[in-house]
Amino acid sequence: MSRIGKQPIVVPAGVEVVYKDDMITVKGPKGTLSRKVNPLVSVEQADGQLTVKLNSELNEHKGLWGLFRTLISNMVEGVTKGYEKKLEVVGVGYRFKPSGNKINLSLGFSHPIDFKAPEGITFDEDKENKNVIVIRGTDKEAIGEVAAKIRSFRPPEPYKGKGVRYLGEHIVKKAGKSAATAK
Repeated sequence: MSRIGKQPIVVPAGVEVVYKDDMITVKGPKGTLSRKVNPLVSVEQADGQLTVKLNSELNEHKGLWGLFRTLISNMVEGVTKGYEKKLEVVGVGYRFKPSGNKINLSLGFSHPIDFKAPEGITFDEDKENKNVIVIRGTDKEAIGEVAAKIRSFRPPEPYKGKGVRYLGEHIVKKAGKSAATAK
């Protein structure tokens, strides 16, 4: 039994949820999100709450119950509060310049990298720290993909920690050559 799947999803005021033909659409103050729901799972709406039910009792299908409950919950939270992820740029001469849904990255290559985010994702510079990129949007999955893609341009290297990392990410540093030969 899924403990997560059993929990109802509270739909706040101002959020409209439509479930029809295995498609769920959530509309709120920050935007609209849609997702195709697996036919093994059904969604019921009553008294300002959504309940996810499993249509099959096979063990292979029980994993979908908690998964779709979490995905729908993330959709409801995304259209009400939104999500954000922060990336830190570490290195001499490494910088970025955000403008709406585009970002220009200088990461030590011979050329700058221009990255255009999918619709609904915006970039900002953190007010407190000029080396931090803030990625905002309503779709949690899309924000994670964009953050991972930007990090993949220059992942943090293990000797000095230079590169693009998630804010607060701990980089395990290696000892250099001089430490390895000094015995």
